[in-house]
Amino acid sequence: MAENPVFDMISKDVQENKVMLYMKGTPDQPMCGFSAATVATLKRLGIPFAARNVLADEALRQGIKDFSNWPTIPQLYVNGEFVGGNDIVQQMAASGDLAKMAGV
Repeated sequence: MAENPVFDMISKDVQENKVMLYMKGTPDQPMCGFSAATVATLKRLGIPFAARNVLADEALRQGIKDFSNWPTIPQLYVNGEFVGGNDIVQQMAASGDLAKMAGV
């Protein structure tokens, strides 16, 4: 398989950060409601996370969708594993599974 610098960056991100969020905007300035809701949930649960703004890099914006085979953003990874988008984050937060998975 050919080298893919975007996939390499994503792989490195999810390996080096226990909780990694790919979002539109930044945690301090989300640029869409779904990204804002995911950030608010992570903060409310006290889950530390790293984030990347997909709006700052068109290759990343498409690359993250290809990497996860998931069509929407935000996308959350915990312990190197793709969790899902905002809807799944909200369900897992409500059930307590997200906090458990993140170890908080």
